[in-house]
Amino acid sequence: MAEPQDHPGDRAMERILAWAQPAEGAVLSERAQALQADDGLADTDGEQYDREERAALRRVDGLRTELEDVTEVEYRQLRLENVVLVGVHSGSAEDAEHSLRELAALAETAGARVLDGMLQRRPNPDPATYVGRGKAEELAAIVQELGADTVVADSELSPSQRRALEDRVKVKVIDRTAVILDIFSQHAKSREGKAQVELAQLEYLLPRLRGWGESMSRQAGGQVGGQGAGMGSRGPGETKIELDRRRIHTRMARLRKQIKGFAPARAAKRANRDRFEVPGVAIAGYTNAGKSSLLNRITGAGVLVENALFATLDATVRRARTPDGREFTIADTVGFVRNLPHQLVEAFRSTLEEVSESEVIVHVVDASHADPASQIATVRDVLGETGARSIPEIVVFNKADLISDDDRLVLRGLQPDAIFASARTGEGVDEILARIGELLPRPELPVSLLVPFDRGDVVAMLHDRFEVVHEQYEEAGTRIDAKVSEAVLPQLAEFRVDPATS
Repeated sequence: MAEPQDHPGDRAMERILAWAQPAEGAVLSERAQALQADDGLADTDGEQYDREERAALRRVDGLRTELEDVTEVEYRQLRLENVVLVGVHSGSAEDAEHSLRELAALAETAGARVLDGMLQRRPNPDPATYVGRGKAEELAAIVQELGADTVVADSELSPSQRRALEDRVKVKVIDRTAVILDIFSQHAKSREGKAQVELAQLEYLLPRLRGWGESMSRQAGGQVGGQGAGMGSRGPGETKIELDRRRIHTRMARLRKQIKGFAPARAAKRANRDRFEVPGVAIAGYTNAGKSSLLNRITGAGVLVENALFATLDATVRRARTPDGREFTIADTVGFVRNLPHQLVEAFRSTLEEVSESEVIVHVVDASHADPASQIATVRDVLGETGARSIPEIVVFNKADLISDDDRLVLRGLQPDAIFASARTGEGVDEILARIGELLPRPELPVSLLVPFDRGDVVAMLHDRFEVVHEQYEEAGTRIDAKVSEAVLPQLAEFRVDPATS
């Protein structure tokens, strides 16, 4: 029997498995730490427990299904899903290509292999088949030639467009929104994140349900199907698709109630930070711009860092200090993307509260991206939807180690007050902290206090949270002149003294 032909994706899969399989007697995490140590970057991203959890245990012995004797059984091999991308645009071809390349990155992150991508220029997508009847036939020929399993459209398809295009190309058709939802479902870890993703998926699925014929109908009445159904069966009944819709509505209601139940815990954490006068900073930006890497560089948080879209879905909050010693919290949030589905903005509104409730937003932009201006515009549009447009913003061009001096001049013209930084090398991190210190609200009320020596906790609190102007030791205790906020005055009332007294 002839040897099975080498599939184009086999060599790529072998490389992936070779990378994922650690050397004999070694542990993947130890190998990664050694590589980081060689580059001098061992402390850049912290411990990376999430990476170990996601990347470990790739192989399990005894589960191999590829048989030795392929002469008796059909040859089978696991392979990635092959997709063809298609988009319709009415603007510039360059913008359309950027969008299609981003869709290719999304598809690869979701676990597919992109075979080809095509664009059609027309004023509006065809209301029937998205690309027009003739182009749909051409697309079907390309799909058949390449052996693709799926066609992915670069914009959201209506249910009728998806069905009509599937009938033409004879393979599964999905759109950009479905790909993003699939990535979110793979990366969600927390209970709240999983509930938010499921809610967004159900909202997307609801108008796209399809009926499968009268054989699954639960309706009855009179002579059903030409046969007497008997007394007691007459009535409106319920079709299978109506039953599915009812179940989806019920599940969505439960999910909304569940997500709403997480709100008190978040509110309690924020109230605790407000009570202790700890200001908040949020890191926002386009997906894969390096937000988690920057958080790790600033705080050593050990948050998962991966060169993939939407690696972060759950907000991570850590503590940091300004150069003058004031404490603040800094939160890593979910990334944005162009044409972000409305369902996701609504479902992840609770996660985005970290942005709208912050005092400063660190807007991270990928400096090495081909079109950073569109990334900035997209992020600001989403920030406007969450009510965070009026919050002070620090624009940070991350990955500055990957660009040339000429590129820096172009980006400087795009955003004159931006900071160039690199989470990998540490460039610009001190400047970011200094800018945060300038923008965070400062306490304004001057007070004079005489704190007994046995109340060192009060002295420490003043140094951590407020601005200490003068401090000296006297016989009765520590004399401190400081600037504080109004909320903390009741706690300091017993220690206040006249500024004129010695």
